[in-house]
Amino acid sequence: MRSCAKVNIFLKIVGKRDDYHEICSRFVRVEEIYDDISFLPKNKTSESVEIIGEFSCPVEKNSIYLAIKELIDFTQSKELVEFFKREKIVVEKRIKEGSGLGGGSSNAASTLLMCNEILNLNLSRDTLAKIGSKIGADVPFFVYGYKSANVYGIGERVCEFSDDIPKLKVETPDIECNTKEVYKIYRENYFSPFQECESISLKSSRELLESYDAKFLNDLALPAMHIYPGLSSFLKEGRYFSGSGSSV
Repeated sequence: MRSCAKVNIFLKIVGKRDDYHEICSRFVRVEEIYDDISFLPKNKTSESVEIIGEFSCPVEKNSIYLAIKELIDFTQSKELVEFFKREKIVVEKRIKEGSGLGGGSSNAASTLLMCNEILNLNLSRDTLAKIGSKIGADVPFFVYGYKSANVYGIGERVCEFSDDIPKLKVETPDIECNTKEVYKIYRENYFSPFQECESISLKSSRELLESYDAKFLNDLALPAMHIYPGLSSFLKEGRYFSGSGSSV
């Protein structure tokens, strides 16, 4: 299954909710950039979840592993447990980690969708999105599969948007941004909740990119450059910042 990337046309922080930041954002799916996920038979049956791919984190922190764990907890499906004793997950990674393109969240969503279909779990997209929200803020968007959507709250509210999306070229510098650190710097040094979300969420992606610059459209651009000064050279005129970076 293709596990597509996304870009944020805009990302505004509108408040706090406990340790989380509430957002108002436009997500656009990028079909040209994707990982491939397959379920294949293991060489030998085992209790452990086996994930094959170029990941920098331990298996227990991998978004795919977390998706499987949350799905088993929710469904209590013995068939699901038995399935992953026999099957391994193989991921051909193309979406770089720390790139602001949502690779981990996309992988989690694809895993939920694949399990739902293959094992006939018959869960609705709304239910899968609710499960996905426990894994990461971007997961619900990928579960719904919209080309463009306005995303609110801590990612749990996803509203499909009829959009005018220009042709986008995405570049990812050789800088891996740590999302938690970027948000931490934002809260400590740049926190200023945006009050006019409705005014920009009604505009098309083309209008937004033609009307505003990168630092206005993405509240995480400045804190990311605060931590990773090398990003500054990539944010030239006509370039925009996706998520917590580093892609433009």
